[in-house]
Amino acid sequence: MTLVPGIRGKLTPNRPLSDLTWLRVGGAADYLFQPADFADLRLFLAGLDPAIPILPMGVGSNLIVRDGGVRGVVIRLGRGFNDIQIDDTTVTVGAAALDAHVARKAADAGLDLCFLRTIPGSIGGAVRMNAGCYGQYLADVFVQATAVTRSGQEITLTGADLNFAYRSSTLAPDTVITRVVLRAGTGDPAALHARMADQLAKRDESQPTKELTAGSTFRNPSGYSSTGRADDVHDLKAWRVIDQAGLRGATRGGAKMSEKHPNFLVNTGGASAADLEGLGEDVRKKVYDSSGITLEWEIMRIGDPAPQTDQ
Repeated sequence: MTLVPGIRGKLTPNRPLSDLTWLRVGGAADYLFQPADFADLRLFLAGLDPAIPILPMGVGSNLIVRDGGVRGVVIRLGRGFNDIQIDDTTVTVGAAALDAHVARKAADAGLDLCFLRTIPGSIGGAVRMNAGCYGQYLADVFVQATAVTRSGQEITLTGADLNFAYRSSTLAPDTVITRVVLRAGTGDPAALHARMADQLAKRDESQPTKELTAGSTFRNPSGYSSTGRADDVHDLKAWRVIDQAGLRGATRGGAKMSEKHPNFLVNTGGASAADLEGLGEDVRKKVYDSSGITLEWEIMRIGDPAPQTDQ
């Protein structure tokens, strides 16, 4: 079945998504569309039946796809959207470019985007969730983004349009970011690469980087400040309240809260999406019961649960 005539990209019906996520779980999308380029993406969205939902997907680094799969069309950008161009202190990046690759290329040119080096995922996803590390956020270096709306319209988005906040933006869920412009500070290339190497070493010491995870599971709770301020700060770490609730190493099916870093959900092998999401919800309930703190998911969960079967 051809949903939209004339497209040049790859449209795959009933495409399993588990191999496209870092946690390696989840059902199939009704369709997976991988556009050839920007014009192909616009053509597809403009011609697609408005009743069919779409969902942009990055590299699946911060995602649980539920076992019942995803209705509609999942759109995944690839080679036509991963270029990196540098002009003075401006870095223009295709949305599919990996955060780590952008950080390395910028450092080669003496530009400081080092905070991106240890953030899993692609730049499009980093914009959507205002990804951050080491006290710096995507919003701090963001200039503008090019995107395509559900109707196929090309738009330009500024920071004011996206209303960046902690681990979030107001980007419409069916708008596809295609290109991002960043502005970076300068530094000595060798020093920048040395700093990133140090960051990587510290990450590997404290996080289960050799296991199947999706990065931090929960956002750091808001409103808890070591300085007594009342604004939206996040000094209290999610891993600490999880640990204090006795949930380091907690399990459900094939899912586990990492013993190395208890804010990381791990697929120990053979976990279902229901195991992983269910363990996360167990943690949220037990943390609330023990501390009164409601943890908010940082991992995105999409799709339908597996159909119930009669026993």
